[in-house]
Amino acid sequence: MLNAAMIGLGWWGKELVRSARDSKLLRFTRGVTLEPELAEDFAAEMGLALGTSFEEALADPSIQAVVLATPHTRHRAQVEAAAAAGKHVFCEKPFALTRVDAEAAIAACRRAGVALGVGHNRRLWPSVAKLRELVASPAFGTVMFAEGNYSHDILADTPLDNWRSAPEETRAGGMTGMGIHLIDSLAFVVGPIARVCALSTRRALAFESGDTTTALLGFRNGATATLSTCLKTPGFVWRVAVYGSAMWAESLSETRVAVCHPGGRIETLETPQTNHIGQNLDSFAAAALGRDAFQIDDAGILHTVAALEAVFDSVAAGGRWQTVT
Repeated sequence: MLNAAMIGLGWWGKELVRSARDSKLLRFTRGVTLEPELAEDFAAEMGLALGTSFEEALADPSIQAVVLATPHTRHRAQVEAAAAAGKHVFCEKPFALTRVDAEAAIAACRRAGVALGVGHNRRLWPSVAKLRELVASPAFGTVMFAEGNYSHDILADTPLDNWRSAPEETRAGGMTGMGIHLIDSLAFVVGPIARVCALSTRRALAFESGDTTTALLGFRNGATATLSTCLKTPGFVWRVAVYGSAMWAESLSETRVAVCHPGGRIETLETPQTNHIGQNLDSFAAAALGRDAFQIDDAGILHTVAALEAVFDSVAAGGRWQTVT
């Protein structure tokens, strides 16, 4: 069993702790937050020792791993510090905002011999796993193009003084919170991304970096895709569709997949629901315990960051095509 500290006990940090409640591989024993008064009841419920110092958690010999749900710009320094302290590291997405920072953080983990995990749990959604299986099948034919849209208004009322609203943390509208899931899922299902062009606009919200982003993607295998994300539209929109020369299929929710078979027959599949957040943490814990590799290799982690940075660069350049290095 891996003893872990949760660094950042905001709404998502709490969700990570809850998801590991029944884990046989990882248990949270410590929590760190700069607002302990907002986490006292939760810490008591989950049996966490509560503190405000990341450094104290790293110095705790009972802590073997840290899970970071902290501002994106702090990830590199925190990963490097944790690795230097000999702690295994799980970092929420985006792992970094630049390829340079991602490379440095990964290198620190490899030098220290600690496991590294990243919060790309959408790869473990049953619908996305099924979509990947269908696209990889010879019956699917040649991948022609793909579409991705992840939009909602859950974050629309985030205060402007919250770190998630800061332009250095939330670049290109919803890309760091939502669009990155599309980038990672499309790379997982279709293949590595070669180049992108993107535009980000401010339509309804006061966020400096905008609220709506649209991108074109070109994949190394020759396929293309569109990607869009919006921070101000009702409900919860998730859709990743891949069109092949013989079939098409789309992930419509965590568990729902629509498939168009040859001849035009459309079938809707409901895949069993899973604790995909907990599964991702368990994959990390298994790597830390020396039982298996984490579900995404270093190259995959680095590629998603590089593609995200290319979106940022394209937006800054007014939509000019950028190569994903």
